[in-house]
Amino acid sequence: MNATLRLGTRGSALALAQSQLVADALTAATGRPVELVRIVTAGDRSAAPVAQLGVGVFVSALRDALISNEIDFAVHSYKDLPTHPHPGLHIAAVPQREDPRDALIARDGLTLTELPAGSAIGTGAVRRIAQLHALGLQLQVTPIRGNVDSRIARVLGPEADLDAVVLARAGVARLGRAAEITETLDPMLMLPAPAQGALAIECRSDDADLVELLAALDHAPSRAAVTAERAMLATLEAGCSAPVAAHAELAEGEQGDEIYLRGAVISPDGARAVRLSRTGTPADAAEIGKALAADLLDAGADTLMGSTE
Repeated sequence: MNATLRLGTRGSALALAQSQLVADALTAATGRPVELVRIVTAGDRSAAPVAQLGVGVFVSALRDALISNEIDFAVHSYKDLPTHPHPGLHIAAVPQREDPRDALIARDGLTLTELPAGSAIGTGAVRRIAQLHALGLQLQVTPIRGNVDSRIARVLGPEADLDAVVLARAGVARLGRAAEITETLDPMLMLPAPAQGALAIECRSDDADLVELLAALDHAPSRAAVTAERAMLATLEAGCSAPVAAHAELAEGEQGDEIYLRGAVISPDGARAVRLSRTGTPADAAEIGKALAADLLDAGADTLMGSTE
């Protein structure tokens, strides 16, 4: 029962940091030793924009390794997972979520509104690009790729060619570079991606002992919030390919804990957006997400596809 568990991870600095956090937490909670097994994914081999590579590009190789029993479990950035479940695999735990907000790292310690008109700001996400356009700050938005360190180097490094970058705060924090953040962006300005900041710990669904063992790392409030956000995304995917954002918070209500879910669909050029919200109980997290997606579609979210003027 004390055999070393094999944890599959991508080889990037962020993936390794996230996986080591999970490995250490599991060993602390259960006494089981864990070794990291690096898996190279299609997303790691390509320099193409993530939007072109498609959903699951950082996930499929890890899942193949799970199915073929090369590893015992895997850690994913939850927002990278396709919304439909994988047959034979199970999300055994969602650890406590890091801050899901986006973060700005800018030259000279500037905040977003302090950046002069014409400043070059880089990000890889169509969701962020659309919301930056929507703010009307006359910034030059540049699509970029690369790991967290290389993106920050484009602002703070010796060969810096950008005035700022926007990236997930969670990744910057997990790499120990939170001190370089010049502004954590309010979700009212920049609504995060569904499941941003959350990790998903996945194993084979027929491995009952490991399913039970990994459950020690599950954080119910984080799982409920992510469930609501991803249910919204899954319901929208069939009829809407525009940038989608969502943020669920749990708060104490009169009848116990409540989920407050905000969702948005923004045209790629930022000119139009539909933003709505829903509340409900954590037990109804998935239904809240589905209902908010239906509200967004009723309000015209599906008409925002392809608005790139």
